[in-house]
Amino acid sequence: MKNYHEILFPYAYNILGSSEDAKDTIQDILVKYLVIDKKHIKNEVGYLIKSVINQSINLKNRKKKTTNTNVWLPEPISTETADHIIHQNEILSYSILTLLEKLTAKERAVFILKEAFDYSHKEIAETIDFTIENSRKILSRSKSKLNKHKTKNHKIQKNETQNLQRYIVAMQKGDLTALERLLSKDIVLAADGGKDIKVVRELTTGITDTSKLLLYVYRAFLSGLEIKYSVINHQAALLFFKNEILHNCQVFEFNKTKITGIFSIVDANKLKSLSL
Repeated sequence: MKNYHEILFPYAYNILGSSEDAKDTIQDILVKYLVIDKKHIKNEVGYLIKSVINQSINLKNRKKKTTNTNVWLPEPISTETADHIIHQNEILSYSILTLLEKLTAKERAVFILKEAFDYSHKEIAETIDFTIENSRKILSRSKSKLNKHKTKNHKIQKNETQNLQRYIVAMQKGDLTALERLLSKDIVLAADGGKDIKVVRELTTGITDTSKLLLYVYRAFLSGLEIKYSVINHQAALLFFKNEILHNCQVFEFNKTKITGIFSIVDANKLKSLSL
């Protein structure tokens, strides 16, 4: 049988927000597919995509019931090679994935199929086993919940890289004023330490509070670590290493000139794939 992992991965990952869960889901579906009677299956890829999507919806629903933290951030995926690996382009941006946590698993699946994979409502209805009218209603409800936020991936701009360089210098010098100049007045800093690491604060807003917290965290936990630029889920990011072990991944969201969001992932389980 063909290797379908690359084709199926964006569907599972975009719904689940977890690389590990996505891979487990795909493996489970492929193992089941090997032993079933395939006489009735006319479209092998379509059948596998449908199976992966529906299993991902069920798993996402179960996971949501066991999540106790106020802030849950998706597992970051390196997309530096997205130009060369076609299916990486279908991975949603980090900001969008975080935004989609406002939706139910089914709303998320409909939104992803429509916006990321350009499915028609007829195709969505056939994939998730409901009516075309249901698909339209769920998409409309999803967009209403997202409240007109931008939901398209964007390419990293030159000024974003330049602002990250200024961000690093400001942190290293402990320059509060320089750091504040880089942040939007609507800045949001979200941090996820998982089950094992208690972050200083899960959610911080406003220029002053965010700048002070960033400098405190840098001095207390990140000073002296090796810093590498990266592209995570199609967004500019910084990786903080100590002895080749990744301790923190910071993913940045920008408007035209300022940093509007920082997603700080310190959960070691979510950093495994980047560490490798």
